[in-house]
Amino acid sequence: MNAAAQSRSAMRLSVRRAPRRERRVVAAAGFGIAAILPLFLAEGGGAMENMVLAAAYVIMALGLNIVVGFAGLLDLGYVAFFAIGAHVAAHFGSAFWANAADGAGIALFVGEPAASMPGLHFNFLIILVLAVIATTIAGVLIGVPTLRLRGDYVGIVTLAFGEIIGQIAANGREIELFGGSLTGGAAGISAVDKIDLPFFERFGALDLRPWYWFALTLVALMLFVNYRLRDSRLGRAWIALRDDEGAAATAGVPIVRTKLLAYGVGAALGGVSGAFLASYLSTVNPNQFTFSFSIFILAMVVVGGLGSIWGVVVGAIILSAINHYLLPSVLYDVPSNLGLDFDLSEIASGIYGFLLVIIMLLRPEGLLPDRRRRMTLSTRPPVR
Repeated sequence: MNAAAQSRSAMRLSVRRAPRRERRVVAAAGFGIAAILPLFLAEGGGAMENMVLAAAYVIMALGLNIVVGFAGLLDLGYVAFFAIGAHVAAHFGSAFWANAADGAGIALFVGEPAASMPGLHFNFLIILVLAVIATTIAGVLIGVPTLRLRGDYVGIVTLAFGEIIGQIAANGREIELFGGSLTGGAAGISAVDKIDLPFFERFGALDLRPWYWFALTLVALMLFVNYRLRDSRLGRAWIALRDDEGAAATAGVPIVRTKLLAYGVGAALGGVSGAFLASYLSTVNPNQFTFSFSIFILAMVVVGGLGSIWGVVVGAIILSAINHYLLPSVLYDVPSNLGLDFDLSEIASGIYGFLLVIIMLLRPEGLLPDRRRRMTLSTRPPVR
């Protein structure tokens, strides 16, 4: 009997592990295809540009998914962490602080020409660490006012935080700091350093393949972090908090620490993507940090599936393609053909909002739903 029971247990375990192995094979194959795809595309073409942006959006969406999908905390101001990460990259990787070291500049593990230019010029890996620290602190700070709030009230506070950071970015030139200003103001900060990694040539503006491969490496790292967190004790605490905060507190989950960690970790991923985009675009401008961008990233999470890691990746890729290819290049003349005088890209936020409504009505669990969330939704009684 013991041998038979052990055999049945082993068979059940192997059946459970089989789909997991298949998913890993599919994921590895997908990453392999994604890695070699640039070899068949023009190194500076529009397709490569869209792929780099899509990879950066995937990182942001994975970060927001930790807050919204894992912990169930509505965040409508996620653009704030994009702004903070981008400004960290601009502050420590440009001539913004032109008076540093009496105009001689400070360089740290960077090559020429940045090493001999005025301002602060740190190696990009150091900038990533600084962006993670800055955005994690900001995430914890935004989490503190929401500790006693639930539902829509959390969204209102995060929305306000995003707008505050956007206004600081636009008007920060009036705030004096260390003999300079906090931000570049309405003009922004330009000439942000390109990525300069050890043992590699400095990334350029004409060949976008190094940018894509670096972004793909960051995506792989963030996916690893997401899976490890989701399956950890902290991840289970986030999911318990999402499903029922009261029950989670009764079960001994430390609500305050769990919420703050969700905000902090999610913000860190947004900071990484913000620093990368600042270097890639070589500029930081207040017009980048609008409420509509927060909705854009939130739509990726909802469309892909709240709490679903691969669903968020798919949602980010789809919406990035819609935003940077479908609307401006394929469907741009549809309004004029109908006798209307506007560009579809001008109403992109409305399109994403409409898409959110459709998804929530027809497929509330998303395109690739998380298994746990799908089971939760399937057990709820229908709304009448």
